[in-house]
Amino acid sequence: MLRSYTHTRRVPVGDLAVDPLTEGEVVARVLAAIEEGRGGWIVTPNVDILRQVARDAALRATLGDADLVVADGAPLVWAARLAGRALPARVPGSDLIWSLSRGLAHRGGRVFVLGGAPSTDGEPDGAHRAAARLADAFPGLRIAGAHCPPFGFDRSPRVLRSVCARVIKAQPQMVYVGIGFPRQEHLIARLRGHLPGTWFLGCGAAVNFVAGDISRARPALQKAGLEWLDRLAREPRRLARRYLREDAPFAAALLARSLHHRLTHRPAHRA
Repeated sequence: MLRSYTHTRRVPVGDLAVDPLTEGEVVARVLAAIEEGRGGWIVTPNVDILRQVARDAALRATLGDADLVVADGAPLVWAARLAGRALPARVPGSDLIWSLSRGLAHRGGRVFVLGGAPSTDGEPDGAHRAAARLADAFPGLRIAGAHCPPFGFDRSPRVLRSVCARVIKAQPQMVYVGIGFPRQEHLIARLRGHLPGTWFLGCGAAVNFVAGDISRARPALQKAGLEWLDRLAREPRRLARRYLREDAPFAAALLARSLHHRLTHRPAHRA
């Protein structure tokens, strides 16, 4: 795993250990690993992912195999700092999909885009539109493939095998998997053994952002860690329960525990 090469001391946040890296450092480490023929897996947890991991030991073990774990959600950064630990900044998957593509383009890297919205009215699906937009933005980037699997594809062994075979045949150096947590993580875990030199980024809605099907929040909201408010305003029926009844109380408890840790684990002063 990449951890053995980078000697990064991970920071505990809730039930996950997070790498204290900036976006630029993540990109540099991934590109260096690709140059050496080593693949890997990037997980970008937010509060919702941390909440699910806290109640699912099997899922927690799955994510523990990731090579890089970086904080997508601002509350994770705040919690680490309240506990007296250091996470330099958020590293959202929706930013990494751009910066990794930029870095790969300089090397003629091959990417595969998996996910996005299905096609309508004969238009290309979200995966193909996202891939085309990345290729336009970064000349030199090679698109190894793009695919929008049908809804529920992973419940059919036959269709799941077909999707995996499509990715494996393409032999990409990077795969952006945007089919939602934790389905994308289970798919990545299945693919990794077949593509040991490939990197995977589970990026949720990032494929939709790149394709232009969903707009990201204004930069000011992103910087303030309030991107979730923008998404809640756009999709209140789908997200209200998750954000307000589940994630918000969990985030408050996480911050409270982090502050308590700092207050009760102060280093002793020498006389």
